[in-house]
Order: sequence, then structure tokens, then C-alpha cells
Amino acid sequence: MNIGIRLGAPVEPTIWTYERIQQTYGEITDYVKEFKNFAADDDANGPYYFLRALYDDAKDRDVTPNDVARAWLNYAREGIGMFWWGGYGVSTEHTAYINLKNGIPAPQSGSIQQNGRIIAEQIGGQIFIDTWGLVNPGNPKKAADYGEAAARVSHDGEGVWGARFFCAAISKAFETPDIGEILEAGLAQVPPDSLYKKVAEAVLAFHAEHPDDWRACRDMLERKWGYDKYKGVCHMIPNAGVCILAMIYGQGDFNRTVEIATMCGWDTDCNAGNVGTVLGVACGLKGIAEKYRGPINDAIVMSGISGFLNLLDIPTYAKELAILGYRLAGEPCPSELLDSFTERDLYFDFELPGSTHNIRISDPFFCRAKHSTEKAYKGTGSLEILFDRMTRGEQSKIYYKPFYTRDDFSDERYTPTFSPRVYSGQTVSMKLYLDQWSGNETMGFAPYIRLAKSKKEVLQGYRKLINGEWLEVEFTIPDTDGELIDEVGIVLEAYSTRKPKSLGRLFLDEFRIYGKAQYSIDFGKQQMSFGCVTPFSHNHGAWSLTDGSMYLMTAEQSEAYAGNYFSDDYSLTVTVNPQNGYSHMLAVRAQGAMRGYHAGLDGENGVSLYVNDFGFHKLASCPYEWTFDRDYELKLTAAGSVITLHIDGEEVLRTEDSRFGYGMYGVSTLGAARTFFKTLKVEEL
Repeated sequence: MNIGIRLGAPVEPTIWTYERIQQTYGEITDYVKEFKNFAADDDANGPYYFLRALYDDAKDRDVTPNDVARAWLNYAREGIGMFWWGGYGVSTEHTAYINLKNGIPAPQSGSIQQNGRIIAEQIGGQIFIDTWGLVNPGNPKKAADYGEAAARVSHDGEGVWGARFFCAAISKAFETPDIGEILEAGLAQVPPDSLYKKVAEAVLAFHAEHPDDWRACRDMLERKWGYDKYKGVCHMIPNAGVCILAMIYGQGDFNRTVEIATMCGWDTDCNAGNVGTVLGVACGLKGIAEKYRGPINDAIVMSGISGFLNLLDIPTYAKELAILGYRLAGEPCPSELLDSFTERDLYFDFELPGSTHNIRISDPFFCRAKHSTEKAYKGTGSLEILFDRMTRGEQSKIYYKPFYTRDDFSDERYTPTFSPRVYSGQTVSMKLYLDQWSGNETMGFAPYIRLAKSKKEVLQGYRKLINGEWLEVEFTIPDTDGELIDEVGIVLEAYSTRKPKSLGRLFLDEFRIYGKAQYSIDFGKQQMSFGCVTPFSHNHGAWSLTDGSMYLMTAEQSEAYAGNYFSDDYSLTVTVNPQNGYSHMLAVRAQGAMRGYHAGLDGENGVSLYVNDFGFHKLASCPYEWTFDRDYELKLTAAGSVITLHIDGEEVLRTEDSRFGYGMYGVSTLGAARTFFKTLKVEEL
């Protein structure tokens, strides 16, 4: 899916017409742009975040439109990221979100009755649903039903049939690579009198008469089914025609299919992404060219409200989808799959075919990495790093990147924000095997982390590798004195003199980062990135870095979230200086914009503790004299079902509530306010 998105995004309309794409690039056979890292895209955000309805609400039953609607409200930052916020009555998704926010429930929120046919039949119902097919393998009807439930939050009519078609096609692709059977299974899930079925049949009939000329078929679509026939920004039907065209003319070849979808124009990233999912399942990894898979390097970034969840490791997510698939099928999940998956920590086992888990090399002249099944500490897979003729003092870093800022991207697509996946106090472990072919000294290495703002590398001391043996490596991430971490790994160094140079391989396996974190965030060492103060995702309000503090000015309820989304028991300590307004709070176990606990200064001379469960409800309060323009040290702790608030070392509130057992931390206000938030400390318990 993401290969298709990345291929199609640089030539997405409206500037890039079909003719301009052809004149500029001719036959597209590779990515047309190189990216530092490919930024977030709405086509991936929806399938990823809306699927979380299976965790939050539909835990033991079929999913409903309302379940997915709650995911919309919980995981999106209003007006930023996730999807196109093009205006009410213009953007289908923006329209549906505003409807939901104002109490119009799903599926009415996306209905033709509520929004009119033009808005309801845009393409979004088709592009945000791939994962519903992935978690229902071999069951096209169930996949289509789940896809329809999700699509009806924002779409209706033809906009829903696209969801049913693609979810069913994806599901069927697990059973057969035959594109004809896949298309038949998909079309069986849409009404026979629908425009969706008719445009598909028109393309298939044209292909039967002209099987070798996809451009002629594209000309037919332009004449009979083009954008001029349908109102709105991006209608479902012309793009449905392109998707059917790409799949039938691609004839089961993944690479050719996503290329044709891109060259056809119209909604290029959406169409290439959708057909990429179908063909990715049908063809398997062996059918995907390395030129397309390599630059992805097993990682995607998202742009939801959780900076932690916005960093996605594809092999780990593939396991998660498989586990959900077993759950939805009512079948027991194999223990080895469950044991290899963790959502709270990092665990890279390199077991899935070709997996790299986004491990990177700093100097490709000296080193090159690839997946290997030749050596493994455990299981069958590892990461093989070739080091090629290195001499004493020459180095290359082998590392994972747990945090990004704007400088790491070439563009601004959908404004992602990030919260690091690793922190001080956690343990890093890995297994290393040296297979050195030449050199008069063995290779050496030093574990390290890099600080995000200063770019300072903190090394743990060099050690020598032992040729022909697995070496266990473990270290505790040191205190970073308020900075964030954007690299963690090893520095590989050659010790051999010039003749002979060091040549050979290093195998990396069982890479883990786990354990309780204990760290601080010094706002004097942070930066503004994608409009947010690192590492926070802001929702409403005007936020900035001022005088070594994170400063909020707002006329409405506002919040900022960071930290491990799956952290359970911990304390958050922040120095708060209220400047104006009567709500200045901390948050713990926040699972999004609509779930979590908030506590702090509340009202004139009072403090309160709230639970936010799609609306704020007061759990506890008491009198407490406080004044403006004074520092208060607020400490909010969640331990088991007990939530406590301390101010300047004194416990002022305690209550019990078991609704939310994990989540992010943050700061917030329930109304108009100005506040300075100073040095922040987190201690996992």
C-alpha cells in the first residue's frame, strides 16, 4: 500500500494531469522522487488509526460505524494531520468530523441525507479501509461488511461501494493470486445496479477487446467516466475505473499495477495505494521489486494525535494485523506469534521475510545491510551488515531512529508529530555475530545514543567482537539531561591497518529496547517542529517555546500529549505557572483526545481531577488557594486504579478509577488560559 502511496504522491492532482505526467515522466518504472523520509499521508493514517476501534470499543463483537466514529474523534487533532481539512462542505472527511463533533452520530454523519450526494460519494470511503480487508483474510463478505461500517462514518452511496469492493478484494487475495478471481470476489460485494459495478464492467469489457493498450482504456474512461461527469473535488467513480484498469492491465504483476495506477493520473496516491494492497497480498513479498521495497525500509510515519503511534514498524504491524485476524476469525493465535509481538516496547527479531525493521547505516560506502537467513541467534532470520575494506579508525553507525523532526523530511505532508520510542532508564539489548574474512585485527564496536537537538553522540565504550561467535550486548540508556533521543545502536569501527583491510559481515539479531523509563524534558533544549513543541502533539491552542518553557495561549479547551502510548503506571511532574484563566492541568493515561485523566488547578482557589471519556467528568475536587504568576510543582501519578495529585510535595487529591489502564501523558486546560509549563519529569513505576 505504502509503495503505491509513495509512488503516486509526487504526481497527485490537481496540477499533475494525466497528460502532464505522461509528458514529464513517460513510462514510470520507479519512484519519481527521492525523499529523506517519506512524510505522513492520509491514505495510510485512516487504515491505521480507524482500525483501533477494535481495541477501544469493538473488543468482542462486530465493528459498527459508531465505533469507528469514536476513533475519528479520539485519534485526530482537529484541523491538523490525519486527512485533508479542506473545509466543511468541501472535504468529505472534514465535513464528517464536524458533524460528529457536533453530535450528529454515525452513520448519519456521512449520509447523503445529511451532506448531499456530492460530498458523500467522494473517494475517501475507498482509501481509508485497507486494514479491514487485511484482518479478515479469506472472508470477503465479512471484510466488506467491516469496510462498509467504517466507510459510513463519512460516506454513502457509491462512496461505500468502493469500501466493500476493496475490502473484499484484499480478503480474496489471501486465497488466490488470480486477478480475475479477485476482481470477481470484490465486485460480488457491490450492488449490481451501482455505478461502481458499471464502471468496472466497462473497463473489463474494454480490456477484453484491447488487452494490450491500457492507455486506450484510460482514454475511454476520460470520455465516458471522467471528472467532468461527476461533481466535487475527487469523486469515487472515475478513480474506481482507474483501479480496475490498473489491476486488469497489470495482470497480477504488483510493480506494473502500481505503475499504471500512477500514470493514469487523477487521485494517484489513493489509487496506487489501494491496488498496491490488493496486489501486495496476492503476489507476496517475492512479487515486489527491491527498488520499491528498499526505500520504504520497513517504516511508515503517521500523523495522528499520538507521536508514539505515529512511528510504525511494518514487520511489527504485520504481526499485529495477523493477531487481530485470528481474533476476528475466532481462532486461537499461535503462541510463537504472540510471543514475538509487543506494542509497549521495541522488539526486532528479523523473522519475517526481508525484514529490516528500519535499521539504518550511516555510511553506505563502508557498510550495507540486508535481511539474512544464513545466521540467527534465535529463529531463522537476522540482519546482515557487510563491512567492506575498512581500515583503522574508519566507522559506520548501525542504528534505529526512534524520533524525527521536520529536518528529517523533504516535505510537509499532513504535519506528523513524534514522541520518541526510547528513553533514559530503558535497557537496550542485541546479539552480534562477527564473520570477518580479512584484516589483521577483529572489528570493534561501541553502543551509543544520539541526542536530537545537540546531535551529540553518547558512546558506552568500545569492545572487540569475537570472530565466529555470538556476543550478547546490553546497556542502560543514560540520563540525557532533558534532551530527546533520535538514534540508538552501535558504532562499528575497524582496527586493522591498511593491509589487509577489514572485510566481512556482522549479523544483528534480537534487538530490544525495554524496561521502565525515567527521564526529564528540558524545554530549553527542545524545538518547534511541524508547528509543535517537541515531543508533543498539540490539539487546539497556540503553543510556543518561551523563556525555556512551553507556553500555551488559548481561548478554548486545549491539550498536548507525548510519551509511550502503552505506559501504564507512572508519575508526571511539571512546574506550572498560571498566567490567566482558571484551568491549568496535567494529563496521564491519555489514549487520545477523548480518553484519559486530567488534574490540576481548576477554578478560583480549587483543584480537580477529571476523567475524559468522550466528555469531562469530575472525579474529585477540593479547595486549594493558588495565584497567578507563581510556580507550582504538580505531580500526577497513576498506579493501578489509584490516581493522585500532589502540589509542591503535598497530596491534595486521590481517587480510584479503572477505565483507562495505560496511555500518554500531557498538559491541558479546560478553557481559556495562558500558562507556562516548565521542566517536565516522567518516572515509570
